Amino acid sequence: MVRRAGLGLLWLGFVVYAFGFAPPNQPDTFDLIMRLSSGQWEGINPAVVALFNLMGIWPLVYAAMVLIDGQQQSFPAWPFVVGSFGVGAFLLLPYLILRTPSAQFDGPKGGLISLLDSRWLGWGLTAIATLLIGYGLIAGDWSDFAQQWQTSRFIHVMSLDFCLLCGLVPALLGDDMARRGLKRPAIFWTVTLLPLIGPSLYLALRPPLPADQPVEAAAR
Repeated sequence: MVRRAGLGLLWLGFVVYAFGFAPPNQPDTFDLIMRLSSGQWEGINPAVVALFNLMGIWPLVYAAMVLIDGQQQSFPAWPFVVGSFGVGAFLLLPYLILRTPSAQFDGPKGGLISLLDSRWLGWGLTAIATLLIGYGLIAGDWSDFAQQWQTSRFIHVMSLDFCLLCGLVPALLGDDMARRGLKRPAIFWTVTLLPLIGPSLYLALRPPLPADQPVEAAAR
C-alpha cells in the first residue's frame, strides 16, 4: 500500500508539473518532433538528437522486464509498454502502481518472451545507448541545451522523463533478479546507479529464465 501510494503521488506530481508548471510549448515543437522522428537532424543540437533517440531505447529496456513481469499480473502489461514508446513514464508509472510484486516466473516462454530474454537484445541496446550517449556528450551544445531546457516544454519534460525512467528501474529490477536466482546487492546497485547503460548491460548479462517449468526464486 505504501509503495503504491508513493508511486501514485510521484505520477500525479509528474503530470501536474509537466502540464501546469513546465515551460510553455514553443511554436516549432511539432516541426522539431517530426524532424527528429524522420531523421532530418540537420541544424538540431546533437544533445537533443541523442536524448530523443535514447527515449526510444528506454521502452525496450523496460519491455524486457515488464512483459516478463506481466505474466504474473492479473491485467495485461502490453498496453503500458506500447504506450511508453510515446509517453514514457507517464504510462509506465501506472503499471508499477497496479502491479503486484512477484519473484516467480510461470512459463512457458513464448517467442516474444524468448526474444526479450535474449542476451543479444541486451547487447544491442547497450551498444546503441553507448553510441548515442557518446555522440550527445561529445557533439552536443550544452549551453544551447540548457537554454532550451528552460524555455521548451518538450525538451524540459523529455529530460525529466529520462531521469524518472532512470529512477524507476529498482521497482522492477529486484523481482527480475529474484526470478533468476541473483541475490548479490552489488549487482542491484550497479545496475541502478548507471543510467541506462546499467539496465541495458543487465539485460545482456542476466541468466535466462527457465524454459519449461515455473521457478520460485529466492528474494533479493
